[in-house]
Amino acid sequence: MPKKNEAGPPPGSPRNPIPLPKKKKYLERYYSRGRLPSPMGGKLDILDVREGERGKGRVLLECNASSLRFILEIPRATPEERKQVEKSLDGKGEDPTCPRHGSSQRLTRSGKEWVCPLCGVVYGKAE
Repeated sequence: MPKKNEAGPPPGSPRNPIPLPKKKKYLERYYSRGRLPSPMGGKLDILDVREGERGKGRVLLECNASSLRFILEIPRATPEERKQVEKSLDGKGEDPTCPRHGSSQRLTRSGKEWVCPLCGVVYGKAE
């Protein structure tokens, strides 16, 4: 019987990205659309943005110096951000904008929710 690989994929591989430290500077730079510095030197390139668990966002990044993969977890929307989106929906007929990325980024519908395509955060229910 073949032996199962119990160790799993190595850290930094496509199936096991390394979580970035939860630092405010990473989030601020990401929201302002700046390039993030890699912990390994070089810069991080965005590969994918996904909705995470319970309204959080997940951004998959790759270091352009080492090719290691990293994951940036974006915190879920605050109650104030949800109210801001809900208020912008009242009677205008336009898609709401992302409270974190500013008026240049519109939210999109994903199923029954309003989601930012740049950060994966859920900002409210779409009617």
